[in-house]
Amino acid sequence: MKKIIGGISGAALAGLTVVSVGMQVHAEPTRTTMPDIGKLVHYTTVERGEVTEHIMATREAIEAVKRGEPIPNGTHVALVDYRDGKVFRYFIMEKGEGWGQDYDENRRTADWQFQWFKPDGTINMDENTERCQRCHTSRSGREFLYTYNDMRRFELE
Repeated sequence: MKKIIGGISGAALAGLTVVSVGMQVHAEPTRTTMPDIGKLVHYTTVERGEVTEHIMATREAIEAVKRGEPIPNGTHVALVDYRDGKVFRYFIMEKGEGWGQDYDENRRTADWQFQWFKPDGTINMDENTERCQRCHTSRSGREFLYTYNDMRRFELE
């Protein structure tokens, strides 16, 4: 009897573990890298309640958008999320040649990939990048950027 109960308990625990792991949705490592934020151009700021988001991109990306051209491969776009005056996290989009092929067509955002990073620059595996991709698909005509028009209007120095 003990062996049967022990076997059932072990099976139940294994099943619970599989269900628990299956329910967790975490970031996946992508090709997106943490850029040198100091080399990006700050082109707009968005405030959402207590959150301030500074949005930055490479100079080449801004120039391409202003000319009506596609944003070049190698581009980083960064959203720096500030809370209580401190960096809370970074949301990074990076474009690379052929990177869209890493995903099923229904999840693809051209050749853009996404990643959340902690303030220290390490990947934040608690954030769900698939959710970001799915939301940004609605901006396909604007290089998958919600701030495309801000970038287009920005005056480079």
